Amino acid sequence: MKEKTAYLISIGDELLIGQVKDTNAAWIAEQLTGLGVSVKKIMAVQDTESEIIDALSEAVAKVDIVITTGGLGPTIDDITKKTFAKFLNIEMEYNEEFYNKVKAYVEMRGGDIKEMLYNYSYFPKGTIFLKNRVGSAPGMLFSKNNTKIISMPGVPPEMKSIFVEEVIPLLNKDNSDFHIIKKTILTAGELEAVIADKLKDIVNDLPKNMSFAYLPNLGRVRLRLTARGNNKSKLEQLIQIFSLKIHERIGDLIFGYEDDTIANVVGKILSENQLHLATAESCTGGMIAHFVTSISGSSAYYKGSVIAYSNEIKEQILGVSHKTLEKHGAVSEETAKEMVSGVLKALNCNIALATTGIAGPTGGTKEKPVGTIWLAVGTKDRIETLKLQLGKNRLKNIETSTVLALNLLRKFLLSKK
Repeated sequence: MKEKTAYLISIGDELLIGQVKDTNAAWIAEQLTGLGVSVKKIMAVQDTESEIIDALSEAVAKVDIVITTGGLGPTIDDITKKTFAKFLNIEMEYNEEFYNKVKAYVEMRGGDIKEMLYNYSYFPKGTIFLKNRVGSAPGMLFSKNNTKIISMPGVPPEMKSIFVEEVIPLLNKDNSDFHIIKKTILTAGELEAVIADKLKDIVNDLPKNMSFAYLPNLGRVRLRLTARGNNKSKLEQLIQIFSLKIHERIGDLIFGYEDDTIANVVGKILSENQLHLATAESCTGGMIAHFVTSISGSSAYYKGSVIAYSNEIKEQILGVSHKTLEKHGAVSEETAKEMVSGVLKALNCNIALATTGIAGPTGGTKEKPVGTIWLAVGTKDRIETLKLQLGKNRLKNIETSTVLALNLLRKFLLSKK
C-alpha cells in the first residue's frame, strides 16, 4: 500500500496578520505522521472565496487528504461553507436537525434565536458531519477526485475533539497498512555542524525508507529518525538499530528522547540521588529557576534561587569576595565559583548552579565582549566551570545560557554516579 499524503489549510485573516498563532497545523501534522500520513504542505489563506478555492484546487490535484481549519462560525464573515459548496459545485441546503440542536443549546443558556442561527444551519448538500462534542460547529467531510476533504473549526479544543473522535478512526480505516515511525533524540551542548560530522557515516548508511533530520534550537539539537513502510515491526527494529548506533557515537551529548526537557531530566537525577539544588543567577535573571520549577514536583529537590544581579548582592548575600570582584570582575570564573560556594551556604543545599555574564546587547569590553558567560556547578568539595562565548542577542543569550547551565549540571551529576 502506498503512502497517503496530505495538505493542511488554515483559514483566517488573523493568522496572516500575526494576531493568532497557528498551533492547529503543527498538532494535526504530528497526529497525521503518527497515522502514517505524510504532510506535503501547510498553508494559511485569507478568509476569501478566491483564496480558499485556489488552495483547495491545488491540494485536491496533489494529495489524498485535505484538512482545513477555521471559518465555520455563525457570523456573516464566515464564508467557508458557501465556498466549499461552490468549489464542489453543489447547492447549500437547510439542516433542520442541526438548527433544532443549536436552538436548544442557545435557549438552555438563556439566549435568543436570531436569523444568524438560521443561516448557520445551511450546509453544502450531501455533507457528512463529524461530531463536535465541545462546540456547536460540526466538522465536515467531502470527497472530490478521490481526495478526502475534511473541514474543522479553528478553535483548538473543538478541532482536537473532532480529530481524535472522528478523523483518526476514519484515516486508520483507510491507511492501516502503511506506517511512519519516528524517534527524536535530544542533544545539548554541541553545534549542529559538529554533530553532523560525528554522525555522517551513520546517516549515509540509512536505508532508502529512512530519513534523518537535524533540528537546532538554542543550546540544543534535536535529531529525528523516520522510517516509512508497510511492516511496522521491521520499521521499529530499524529505528532501534540506528538509534543505538547514534547513542554509541554521541551518548555524552544525549540528554533525552521525544518530549523530555533538560529540566525534567535533571530533576529526575536529583530526585534519584536525593540531592537538593539551589541556583545563583546573574545574567540569566531567574530563567534557570523558571525552567526548574516548571516541572511538577520540583519542590522535592529544588531549594530556591538568589538573583544576584548587582555586585552588592553578590557580596552581601552570596559572600563573593570584594577582592575577587575588583581583581577579576563580576564576569569571571572566580566569581562564578564563589557564587556557587555562597549559595550552597545561603540556602543550605548540597549542589548549586551559578551564572554570570554579559547578556548584551550593551556592556561588553574588548577583553570581555557581549556574550561572555561563565557557568559554574558544584558541591562543597568540587566545582566545575564552563565559559561560553555567545552572540549579541540578549534573549537568545539568556535562554542558551540557561540550557547549557542545566546541561552542565546534568553532566556533573552523572559524573558523580
